[in-house]
Amino acid sequence: MKPTLKQSMFRWLDDRLDIQPLVDMMDHKKVPIHSHTVWYYMGGVTLFLFMVQVFTGILLLMYYRPGEESAFESMQFILTEVKFGWLFRNVHAWSANLMVLFAFIHMFSVVFTRAFTTPRELTWVSGFILLLLAMFFGFSGYLLPWNELAFFATKVGTDIVGAVPLVGEQLKVIIRGGEDVTGATLSRFFGLHVAILPAITFLILSFHLLLVQRQGISEPRHFKALAEEKKRYMSFFPDFVLRDALLWLIINIIVLSLAVFYPWELGLKADALASAPMGIKPEWYFMFMFQTLKVIPPHVWFIEGETFGILLFGGAALLWMAVPFARFRGKQIVDSKWITILGIFTITYMVVLTITGYL
Repeated sequence: MKPTLKQSMFRWLDDRLDIQPLVDMMDHKKVPIHSHTVWYYMGGVTLFLFMVQVFTGILLLMYYRPGEESAFESMQFILTEVKFGWLFRNVHAWSANLMVLFAFIHMFSVVFTRAFTTPRELTWVSGFILLLLAMFFGFSGYLLPWNELAFFATKVGTDIVGAVPLVGEQLKVIIRGGEDVTGATLSRFFGLHVAILPAITFLILSFHLLLVQRQGISEPRHFKALAEEKKRYMSFFPDFVLRDALLWLIINIIVLSLAVFYPWELGLKADALASAPMGIKPEWYFMFMFQTLKVIPPHVWFIEGETFGILLFGGAALLWMAVPFARFRGKQIVDSKWITILGIFTITYMVVLTITGYL
């Protein structure tokens, strides 16, 4: 029997790329169906929003010109003269915020479903690093429009970096490209945002996705405890992939709606000689840290309050990343109910401090 066109094309590709093992893996990969299955989609949504960031960022890069005398003007040109420039800029801004939001949701869903237990410790570590990179993307991209609010918010943010013990002042000078926030800072943030961070993120993301594919989908304990005949699965391809694609479409509609009905204002051009506007606030995902630094006393024992806050958050991040490796009396600490309590406390703390900061 003569092979069909589809079979001939597949055979041609398989002879050159050896894709049959990949097809076999997709055919045999299964996704558990249970009460927490919805959380499996959060990582895919985060990945989709990152791809939106890359696509819209490349389009904006075609017209954006970094520099004290050109950045703000190029943003005005994109918003007013470039066809659909305003739409892509707003989609870029909204998808960035939603990407961080879904990264947080994905992280806490992993915590509550204990999906970071052996052998998935490195998946957790790489995922946490990706969350930090997403936040750094937001921080570096915030300055690029070179407007008044971004200028002074970056000044405050880099001042906080200067409070890091031992290397803070040197690190602040490196980040700013000098003692103050200037065009050199803008150039460094631009390079960080469009070259350094994407390269690092691509490597870490590739490693993270490789681990996910290699280790398969995590099964919660209550699902593992079921008898085999009571367990239900769906195929990864096409069932799970199609559901994932449908959710991506819904998220895309939400992002487009936000971009159209709630556009991001460009504001006024940055002026280093002007006084700082009232009520400067960081992006929402930094607000809980910013608010914490505000309520810490000027001195805690012999340490300056700001330095104490930096040490506190740095230590908390390291401990959070190391949770899957922690042992207590010979058992993984993730087996304890205290992990759930810790997760609830962390979410509550972040939400309350964020709301307080905006109020």
